[in-house]
Amino acid sequence: MMTTNVLWFLAGLAALVVGAEVMVRGGVGLAGRLGISPIVIGLTVVSIGTSLPELAVGVVAAGEGSGALAVGNIAGTNIVNLLLILGLSALLVPLALQMRTIRFELPIMALAAGLLWLLAADGVLTRVDGLILVVCAFVYTAGVIWSSRRESWQINEEFAGEYPADAVDGDAATILVRRRTSAYLTMTLVGIGIVVIGAEWLVDGAVGLARGFGVSDALIGLTVVAIGTSAPELVTTVVSTIRGDRDIAIGNLIGSSIYNILLILGLTCLVPAGGLLLPDSLVRIDIPIMVAVAVVCIPIFLSGRRVSRIEGGFMVAAYLVYLAFVVSTQS
Repeated sequence: MMTTNVLWFLAGLAALVVGAEVMVRGGVGLAGRLGISPIVIGLTVVSIGTSLPELAVGVVAAGEGSGALAVGNIAGTNIVNLLLILGLSALLVPLALQMRTIRFELPIMALAAGLLWLLAADGVLTRVDGLILVVCAFVYTAGVIWSSRRESWQINEEFAGEYPADAVDGDAATILVRRRTSAYLTMTLVGIGIVVIGAEWLVDGAVGLARGFGVSDALIGLTVVAIGTSAPELVTTVVSTIRGDRDIAIGNLIGSSIYNILLILGLTCLVPAGGLLLPDSLVRIDIPIMVAVAVVCIPIFLSGRRVSRIEGGFMVAAYLVYLAFVVSTQS
């Protein structure tokens, strides 16, 4: 039985990675065909796309009555994003920051984390709480679109270089564009389907492993599932860093962290009629740690408007300490 759970978990993880990659490529291409601003694509489509595994896992877990796994996955994933993945990227290449990230995304990320802490203080996330989070997600997206119109041409050019929109003319080219649009739409839908199936496999395997080892769903959500569903962010960030697209790397992680709380968890809260019941450990320890990580990132990012290799190493070490703490206190 244990072997079966391991196989389901690994199959689900592989499906999540493949599905997210297909979905992001299709979504980015579709957005480009529809004439959406490149920077909006980078901060919304890519961020939401790499957060899709968290949504699928959260919805499946909530439907199966495991609110601890759903919320623990979000808290754990954001900690993985901001400490482990961002730290590893900075170790590869020091990450430079754009002023828009410091002035807009960083405060929103900290506020979103604080809002979640406030809503979860009573030990349950209701459908009303979920609706509040989803509304905030739409407000944030509107803010991204509004602020993108004020961006400098250099930043737009950087995103355009990563996600180019083909310029075509003539009847033959128009037919080609329509075919490509259909292909991008198909990729997006197929990617979503793969992710949903993969999430169900991963959750079933993870819960089976948790019960087999006698550990809580919250612990599995905070560790194994969180790291697993962060795989798309890890791949996107490392590749972007190696290519020199540093703003994309940071924007993807911060944008994903914001959408994880506001949109992903908000939609997850809408699934069960009775809301998501949270264990005390999540409310008193793990969610506050997620808030602290978001707040601590602000002075790190403000120091010279970059994340140095030393700071990256510190962030990775901090995650390893957190991981050891979670395993020792919740096993």
